[in-house]
Formats: sequence, C-alpha cells, structure tokens
Amino acid sequence: MKLCITATGKDIDVPVDPAFGRARYFLWVDSETPATEALENHPGAHGAGVQAAQTMVDHEAGVVLTGNVGPNALRGLAAASIEVFVGATGPAREAVTAYQAGELQHAGEPTIRRHVGGRRER
Repeated sequence: MKLCITATGKDIDVPVDPAFGRARYFLWVDSETPATEALENHPGAHGAGVQAAQTMVDHEAGVVLTGNVGPNALRGLAAASIEVFVGATGPAREAVTAYQAGELQHAGEPTIRRHVGGRRER
C-alpha cells in the first residue's frame, strides 16, 4: 500500500509538515518495501487542500499521514476512499511507525476549520 506523509523536506528523516494542503513535500512510502519518493507540493493561493487531495488521487495514495487536515481536503480524500490519519509529528519515519502501531488518530472530521486572513482556525 502507498502511504503519503506530509513533510518539510525530501528525506524520510525530516519532520512531518503539520499542514496537509500547504505541506512543502509529499513523501510516498511503499509499506511493503523501503522505497520512498518525494514530490514537491506547489499549493495555489486558494484551494490548496483540494489540489493536494487531487495529487493523492493521481498518485494512488491509500493512506495519508499528516498533522492536520481541512474540511475541503478531507471531503476530497474521503470521496476517493483515501484514509487520513492526523496527529503525526516528529520525523516522517516515526510517523510511519506510529501509523503501523495504531497510534495516529483516524480523521473522522477536519482538524482545521478554515483559513481566515492567512491564518488557520481550529
């Protein structure tokens, strides 16, 4: 299964980026092998979460590991049957371990409500 982790850089040992739609990078990890791939995220001024959700669909993600997710992104991911787990922190490698151990929270609802004047509301 393909896992996608929001990350601050291209390496599995960089910190998790806490924002799904505006993450600097997406790290693709194959849960069956040690293979990883990094994809730089280029969020637009508006609709970053929706754009990022489409990237997950295009790259056939099965699971997303992130710090937080907004309502539009979560709707798009759910429509594509992509599971989202939130609360990931620390190095991306540790987020994978936390997911495999069942330590991350399944995102049944958004953890960020909306953007207001350039800042996120929780």
